Amino acid sequence: MMLAAIVIGLALTQLMQGVGRIVENPRASKIWWVHLVWVAHTGLLSVFWWWFEFGLRRTPVWTFQLYAFVLGYAFLIYLICTILFPSDLGEARDFKQYFLSRRRWFFGILIALLIVDVIDTLSKGAAHFASLGLEYPLSQAALVLLCLVGIVSRRDRAQAAVAVLAFGYLVLRVVRFFDVAI
Repeated sequence: MMLAAIVIGLALTQLMQGVGRIVENPRASKIWWVHLVWVAHTGLLSVFWWWFEFGLRRTPVWTFQLYAFVLGYAFLIYLICTILFPSDLGEARDFKQYFLSRRRWFFGILIALLIVDVIDTLSKGAAHFASLGLEYPLSQAALVLLCLVGIVSRRDRAQAAVAVLAFGYLVLRVVRFFDVAI
């Protein structure tokens, strides 16, 4: 878990540096609120994932396959962070244009992450999968459908709806499944 924690730490660093660059020089690149929702979503997802996967420290026997799987999972989160805050926007004028030009990559990796999450959940046993109830497979399927909408649509309203719904659901999951003081 140490190496996975480092990868997630790098992912969070990527997000924090990106937000820091916006704060340092807000006129350098025009911000887009939908992009910032995805930044918040991915930051929370990174922390949520690490908190949940921290339970693997009790795994008595680690195989290389499990180790590689956990690292791969963390790497997908890192890739999403690098799409959100690349080292260079390239030919894009602003974050909106950049995000829309990379939306297929972003949502494709997010779909891969959702599929890996289902595999991860199933690998913890049928009892664990069943303990999550019907909501888990339905929510994963709904999130994949939302990502598909994000892939095919360049429309602002569609992109905004996908971001707000995904982030809203993630916040609800964190509040419902973890000890969160409200």
